[in-house]
Amino acid sequence: MAKSTITFNKKEREKKKFKKQQDKKEKSEERKNSSSKGKGLEDMMAYVDEDGNISSTPPNPLKKKKFDVDEIQIGIARRTEEEVEIVRNGSVTFFNESKGYGFIKDLQSQESIFVHINALTEPLREQDKVTFETEPGQKGLQAVRVKKIS
Repeated sequence: MAKSTITFNKKEREKKKFKKQQDKKEKSEERKNSSSKGKGLEDMMAYVDEDGNISSTPPNPLKKKKFDVDEIQIGIARRTEEEVEIVRNGSVTFFNESKGYGFIKDLQSQESIFVHINALTEPLREQDKVTFETEPGQKGLQAVRVKKIS
């Protein structure tokens, strides 16, 4: 009598292969059924409501807000002369003549403001009372047009 040509391992491999094929067919059928292809335009539309939230329903036209285009401000408003502090008073807290820079302490705000020797009208020493104007510099405010008060 002859032995069977199909062994146990071959049967197991065939079963696994058949199961994989079945799983693959089921997944493809599931994808076909849940596919979003062919949906109408209304199903794909998204709307933004009056609060800025995304919704599937169109916004209520009665709640629509009207804006005047001229009132919309783009960028930063320019400074007017009234906003700029023209002259400040302060005292020199540190000044190094050899390096050509120092610091002035503003009497109103108590902040320390950088001053360069090129911004001076006359030589300064520490503890001198001065008047000055400020401009934005590389690392913050910088004193310009510095004058000693007698």
